[in-house]
Amino acid sequence: MMGKRKFDDDQITGILREHKAGVTVADVCHRYGISEPTFYRWQSLQVRNVGFDAKRMRALEEENQKLKKLLAEAMLSAATLSEMLAKASKG
Repeated sequence: MMGKRKFDDDQITGILREHKAGVTVADVCHRYGISEPTFYRWQSLQVRNVGFDAKRMRALEEENQKLKKLLAEAMLSAATLSEMLAKASKG
């Protein structure tokens, strides 16, 4: 069983951003009470997750485009049927 995490994902992201902003790894680690290997592990995990997130985002965007097309086609069909029904009831 794993122990409780000291930092959540948002906090870890903030710590890594702090380093990107120019704070040394040693200073970041000292400030938050983490080891340098932990810092570098977080950094490598974040890099891998960014790649995964980008792939997932592209897949979701493609799915979204397909759904938008299906919705437009369904709305067009509904409008056409509604128009035909209106003409048939007048005639």
